[in-house]
Amino acid sequence: MFDYGILLYPSANRVYADTAPALLRAELAVFAHALSTAPTGVEERRLGGVPYLTFTTEARLSEKDIALLSNLSSLYALFELAGDALRPLEVAPLEKFDSDLLTIQKYAGKTNELFTKLLLNVTLLSTSDPAAFLTRPLHVLDPLCGRGTTLNQAMIYGLDATGVERDGRDFEAYERFIKTWLRGKRIKHTAESGQLRRNKVKLGQRLELGFGVTKEQYKAGDIRRVSYLNCDTVTGTELLKTSSVDAIVTDAPYGVQHGSHRSEDLSRSPLDLLDEAMPHWVRTLRSGGALGIAWNTHVAKRDEMAAVLGAAGLEVIETPDFAHRVDQAILRDLMVARKP
Repeated sequence: MFDYGILLYPSANRVYADTAPALLRAELAVFAHALSTAPTGVEERRLGGVPYLTFTTEARLSEKDIALLSNLSSLYALFELAGDALRPLEVAPLEKFDSDLLTIQKYAGKTNELFTKLLLNVTLLSTSDPAAFLTRPLHVLDPLCGRGTTLNQAMIYGLDATGVERDGRDFEAYERFIKTWLRGKRIKHTAESGQLRRNKVKLGQRLELGFGVTKEQYKAGDIRRVSYLNCDTVTGTELLKTSSVDAIVTDAPYGVQHGSHRSEDLSRSPLDLLDEAMPHWVRTLRSGGALGIAWNTHVAKRDEMAAVLGAAGLEVIETPDFAHRVDQAILRDLMVARKP
């Protein structure tokens, strides 16, 4: 038997830091499906006065296992335990770009970037090929992308991404940020923006990014792409090809206002919005692809969310308990479903 310990990433958000161990435990249970040896005896322990998440495996973790676990959302360091000794293991997260791509932007209502990474991880691991994101650039869609936290996490993983958002202020804020960030990091890229039209009708604005993870890859034509469509989510996803997306990852409207920020049509019930939009989203998803959605359980019950996903032709996947408090008005949960 082999014992391991995960040192948790320090979070500046106190509420999220309090829930991080339980969320990491649930996330590890999802990762376990793609490991060569299953973690058992998972528990929270204090070693040297510091909290760890520890677990046991029958066989020693392989290099491939460690490469996968390196991407756990709240993992700061991974150790093999031998009595009172902790032997650090060399982690190899996907991180193609610096983490400030996620952390620089600060605004009211921003989804915690560690949770965004968790939601993306759980969704990717729920596809028919769970470890594919480690070896090839999948296509991720966020149909309610706000200011692009999901898009940025996909970039860090070296994936392609498309975001749809109707709020023009969010589009403009993301466009300013990402162009400045790419220039500041001296990343080889192209950035094209302009009006978004369909049948000569103006729908909103668009931003198309092409960039290389390295200068050599860019010169060789190995280019990753991010598209941001500033329009209604139904209209935006209708512009995408059928079965062109590997994973859909999104935060549903929480049904509350965050300062002056206006999310996707808060005058409507989030369930009504999802009921209308879900079939359009699912059309873009390939067979075997997965959809992961986070939502406020105060405005929609779990069985109601499952009914919306099922009616769109998705098969809900059983997951550990990810429910956690964000603030007094938001009890957040997530659900994952796969397209047959």
